[in-house]
Amino acid sequence: MGIKGRRRALPAALLVLALSAATGCDSSSDTRLKPAAEPAASEARVCSEPGSGPAKAPAGAVTVDPAKPGDLAAKTRSRPAGTTFWLEPGRHRLDKDRYAQVLPKKGDVYIGAPGAVLDGRKTNQYAFAGSAPDVTIRFLTVQDFVAPQNEGVVNHDSADGWVIEHTTIKNNSGAGLMAGARQRVRSSCLKGNGQYGMNAYKGNGRITGLVLEGNEITGNNTDDWERKQEGCGCTGGVKFWAVDGADIRGNWVHDNRGTGLWADTNNNDFLIEDNVLEANDGAALIYETSYNAVIRGNTIRRNNWVEGRKYADRGDNFPFATVYLSESGGEPRVRARTDKIDIYRNVLEDNWSGITLWENADRFCNSPANTSSGDCTLLVKNTKRCVRPAIAAQPLYDDCRWRTQRVDIHGNRFVLDKSVVGCTVRCDRMAVLANYGTYPDWSPYQGERVAEAITTKQHNRWHDNTYVGPWRFVAHDPSRILDSAQWQGAPYLQDAGSTFRAQDGG
Repeated sequence: MGIKGRRRALPAALLVLALSAATGCDSSSDTRLKPAAEPAASEARVCSEPGSGPAKAPAGAVTVDPAKPGDLAAKTRSRPAGTTFWLEPGRHRLDKDRYAQVLPKKGDVYIGAPGAVLDGRKTNQYAFAGSAPDVTIRFLTVQDFVAPQNEGVVNHDSADGWVIEHTTIKNNSGAGLMAGARQRVRSSCLKGNGQYGMNAYKGNGRITGLVLEGNEITGNNTDDWERKQEGCGCTGGVKFWAVDGADIRGNWVHDNRGTGLWADTNNNDFLIEDNVLEANDGAALIYETSYNAVIRGNTIRRNNWVEGRKYADRGDNFPFATVYLSESGGEPRVRARTDKIDIYRNVLEDNWSGITLWENADRFCNSPANTSSGDCTLLVKNTKRCVRPAIAAQPLYDDCRWRTQRVDIHGNRFVLDKSVVGCTVRCDRMAVLANYGTYPDWSPYQGERVAEAITTKQHNRWHDNTYVGPWRFVAHDPSRILDSAQWQGAPYLQDAGSTFRAQDGG
């Protein structure tokens, strides 16, 4: 499996606007500042406090012996579908061949005893693979497998209906876990994997009904893929591709190298609630070229210190934010539990900047600037329709581009103390903006059309929020930096009913 050409949309505004060279930051981009804070009681401390499996084999279960390499795979092959396997305490191994793996049958159940570990020994690529649906894995540690880039160790082939509970998947290359439709991942630890904790990607269809609940997702992207392949957009705690319906609740997503949660390309109907998103090097959340989401009740703190500082040190004036919506919005024609992106009742504290709503005017179906190459919006079935002259007229003028629209940001608390973040400028912004359209030469979106639309015509609204600290606001393009009075005044008319307290701290 390979994921090619899907990259984070780098703002074209960086190419057309003059950027200041001064950063105003207290530390260089090489300094990985991390807070010294104990987790709150509400956080899912699964990795340090894992669940414990049964000390004796459940009735009817097949016992797997760690002293016999390959015993798990061999007994899985020889037993019928729907068998329960109990892995005894100890270090279980597969055969030494790198392609040795467990191929479950439909409805198989794998339960680890206390101390049961399936160890790839930095030799085997995959732990559990194949297309069998409705497989369950509980109370097992899976570690030290060496999946290639973009591939996963557990549920390698994105089979449907898998349940992963009280399981630790750590220190693997690639993704610790892939995802299929109706997959449920609960109370599990996804830690220290080389690329992703989980890669929710299915090569032969969309993923529906995905649940992530009560997990700890930490320290992933140890191989630092963005440095190896700059701009690859291929790292973080969890990456979602074309997922239609996801409930992401009660997780502790922290200290990942890169983004915490990243939904990229034609995702829809996400509920992201009651999570703690903390101390990730990049954004806590990116929602990119996707639709319809509820983001509520999350605690989002001390994110984006590394990546935000890196761009500021380069003299980059783009408002890289902790919650970053890129070409994403509400769309009533795409069925979901909501017809907007509703962001409310969240607390954002001491992050590098706040929420940015962005559109790349040059990114649309069939444009060479579309980094989700080959993909079109969910509104256009035949991508070939998005060409001149038809694209210049409705409905294709709207439907051939992902639009940041119908975003409702309300009832949130935004707190910033620059002495905590360690900066003086460029870490204090909320933004709604686009670049000046230039490319390709047949684009109907050239000039300021998209910037004007996202800023004043696409129903993007902040209101009834609380701001503590020296917040500034960016509208239309990176050069328009506003104070709160300008932000609330015409023509922007944002943050009606909101309160502002200008001093640092909370």
